[in-house]
Amino acid sequence: QVQLVESGGGLVQAGGSLRLSCAASGRNNYVMGWFRQAPGKEREFVAAINWSGETTYYADSVKGRFTISRDNAKNTVYLQMNSLKPEDTAVYCCAAYIGGGSIYYTSTYSYWGQGTQVTVSS
Repeated sequence: QVQLVESGGGLVQAGGSLRLSCAASGRNNYVMGWFRQAPGKEREFVAAINWSGETTYYADSVKGRFTISRDNAKNTVYLQMNSLKPEDTAVYCCAAYIGGGSIYYTSTYSYWGQGTQVTVSS
């Protein structure tokens, strides 16, 4: 069992930056991902990182602007978001799973945080 708690969301102007954090309890050998859900839209994959931090994955919409990283000593995963756009506005959730499955699908992940709101103004 693992509990996930996100922080770092807020209001920022377009072009600005935010860093989200996801603190995990328990084991640290999970694959960790970030997803987001905008009003009226389905939850979508943003980024993921394997347990060692050596391999990362990104949605095309954030590639080159967002960076996912993890500090296993602190049991924390980060999402550095730069060059933010109004279309990045959403509730961002971190998620975790261990084992097989596609990192891009919400159904793969066993554990979810409550989410943190990110609002980008134009």
